[in-house]
Amino acid sequence: MGEMKKFWLKRIEDFSGISGTGIVAEGVIFSNGKAILSWLTMGGSIAIYDSIEQIEKIHGHEGKTKIIYRR
Repeated sequence: MGEMKKFWLKRIEDFSGISGTGIVAEGVIFSNGKAILSWLTMGGSIAIYDSIEQIEKIHGHEGKTKIIYRR
């Protein structure tokens, strides 16, 4: 079984004006590929996704948000 991977979402540009820029969320990818994302911005919601690719598709904003893997 693989290890869980931790990551941050770093927003380069906030075209919506909601989450701001910089590190806006943190998350973990489980060994089965499911991922959890916890927003560090106002509201602080938590969501479960089928994959990191789904997070990137929804929250990547065409390259304006980067996934940064933590060690």
